[in-house]
Amino acid sequence: MKKVVSLFVALTLTLSLGLAFSSCGEQADYTVGICQLMEHESLDKATNGFIDALTAELRKAGKTVSFDRQVAGEANYCSVVVNALLAKDVDLLMANATPALVAAAEATATVPVLGTSVTDYADTFKGNIPANVTGTSDAVPFADQAQMMIDTLGLVAGDLVGVLYCANESNSLVQYNAVKALFEEKGITVKAYTFSDVATELQALVNSAASECKAIYVPSDNTVADNDTVVGTICEQKKIPVFTSYGGSICYASLAIDYYQLGYETGKMAAEILLGTKTVADFDIQTLTPSVVYNETLCNLLGIEVPEK
Repeated sequence: MKKVVSLFVALTLTLSLGLAFSSCGEQADYTVGICQLMEHESLDKATNGFIDALTAELRKAGKTVSFDRQVAGEANYCSVVVNALLAKDVDLLMANATPALVAAAEATATVPVLGTSVTDYADTFKGNIPANVTGTSDAVPFADQAQMMIDTLGLVAGDLVGVLYCANESNSLVQYNAVKALFEEKGITVKAYTFSDVATELQALVNSAASECKAIYVPSDNTVADNDTVVGTICEQKKIPVFTSYGGSICYASLAIDYYQLGYETGKMAAEILLGTKTVADFDIQTLTPSVVYNETLCNLLGIEVPEK
């Protein structure tokens, strides 16, 4: 049963870009709806990459596209956004982040839905990905991430690593379970620090984690990423290194993907679907090869040696 959201204040979501690349007011050949969970750097990059790629690929084919881009703000409003987009008869939906993807899949079984910034599609849909859904995943090799932390921080058996994530994001739980198993193979203890409400829980939780742990791991969690200045400020004061799965300024190092490129690949997939050269069924979920990034300023502050390039 689809979730009904009551009283959404005057659909303040209407942040539509309305990017039509046809001239003289002519109607575009295709209209694409974009539901983005929230505004923050990684998701914004993915959406911009998607728009750039799809526009460029369709232009090569002599076609134009307009975008209706809306930001839900929080998970509960994604279904409102998606249904508003579907009411406009969009030709394709791009869902940026897991809650947006779930809302889109629940709302339509016929309109193509492409996800991006989603970690685990199989887990999200309990092993049964809908036939009209495909896209790109921001998953990275958890074993490589865990080993990178062990090597750069000199973690040993008995050390405690905290994993910080929002309990409302199912993909974060997948990542927590993965890194927990990998660290525990080395005898390193892992503790989950979970929250639901940013305003009332996050600061106290991060203070606890930074007081108890030798290091903190943050998965590709949209809620944490949107509030990671809180995490970074506290951990920097307490000289506790933070490793994030998505990159960003608070991490001393990361093994992460480029979210603009992730969105770009999604846009290329969308172009082939709209042009009819491929169908949703022709695409497996695609991933990118991550790259290693060190924040040398933060590493110096924390006394972490940056490997020579």
